[in-house]
Order: sequence, then structure tokens, then C-alpha cells
Amino acid sequence: MPCLQPGTPMKQYSEDCEQNREPILAIIREAFANARNVLEIGSGTGQHAVYFSTQLPHLHWQTSDLPENHPSIHAWLNEAGLANTGAPVTLDTNSSAWRQHLPGKTYDGLFSANTTHIMNWPAVQGLFAAAGELLESNARFCLYGPFNYHGNYTSDSNRQFDDWLKARDPASGIRHFEELEILASTNNMTLEADHEMPVNNRLLVWKKD
Repeated sequence: MPCLQPGTPMKQYSEDCEQNREPILAIIREAFANARNVLEIGSGTGQHAVYFSTQLPHLHWQTSDLPENHPSIHAWLNEAGLANTGAPVTLDTNSSAWRQHLPGKTYDGLFSANTTHIMNWPAVQGLFAAAGELLESNARFCLYGPFNYHGNYTSDSNRQFDDWLKARDPASGIRHFEELEILASTNNMTLEADHEMPVNNRLLVWKKD
């Protein structure tokens, strides 16, 4: 879970972001090789945005999240001072009102990490609808996190994590890959790759038709 950085009351820190950023980068460096405008849905603390913007200077990384997470994102971006990272826009996939914050926008890349198991199901549906609407043709949607396959957990630790999530919020929980595939297909995206990642996570890559 995120914690506050000493001496920076608005800047939050996630150990998970530090641990998973390099394996994720290895995948998205290729997936976004030809991208110029990437939208991150659920930028969280802001750590991923700073790291990936630094490592992928050829693209503009647009952050987004719920308003309560904006202060930490601003703190990370202000400290880094990168020219290719956009200040966070409000994006709540649980409501169709998100469109008013990105009027007429399209992107040639979309990234989201550790979001679907925290969201309720309507928000997950909204995430895929947003990807389908905002992505340009042949652009890629990269989704990182834990997922179930064939109705089963991939590890005991994921089962325990899912129990913890549902005890905190019964509407949350690790999502089933097959259900996400249906959402992707419904929104005109085709699975291109399913990468195994450390600590029983995956990185799914869909391509917009």
C-alpha cells in the first residue's frame, strides 16, 4: 500500500511500483515503440509516470486518476520536471462523465496497472469502454496486474490477496481473464500477448482493431 514520503506530505510512495517498474518497462518499451501519446488510467502515486516518461522520452505520458490522487501525482511530476509528462486529468471509469475531461482526445497507447482488482465491475467495464473509445486503430492497451484463469487462482498468495480485497470491499477482487477478454472483444480489441510477470502478475496487451 502507498505510504507518505518523509518531508513530502503530498508525495506518496508505493514499494510495488518500485519493484515492478523494470519488468513492466521491458514489455511496454516494445509495445509503445511507435507510440507518441500514451494515456495512463489510474496513475496512483505518480511513480510509474515519472519512471516510464524518463525511460521512454520519445512519447508523451498523460496521467489520470480520481481527484484525491492528484496531489501525489503532481508532487512526483513537479519534482521530476519532465517535459513529456502531462499533469493528471480526472478520469473515473465508473461514470460516463469522464468524457468531459478528455473531449475529442485519442491516444496511440494506453496503460493501466493494478487497477481492475481495486475497481468494481462497472468501473472495469468503463475502463475497457474508455480504451475502445480513446485508442486509435492499431494502438495497444497494456494492462498489468493479477488475474484468474479458467476460474482458478494462479497462486495461493493471489487467493489470499483476493480474500483481503473482498473483506475490504466486496465489489473488488481479482478479475477473470476470460471476462476481460470478452470486454476487450466487445470494444474492438484483440489480445496480442499475455506476459508472465514476477510475483504472480501478468501484463496483457490488446491491439485496437
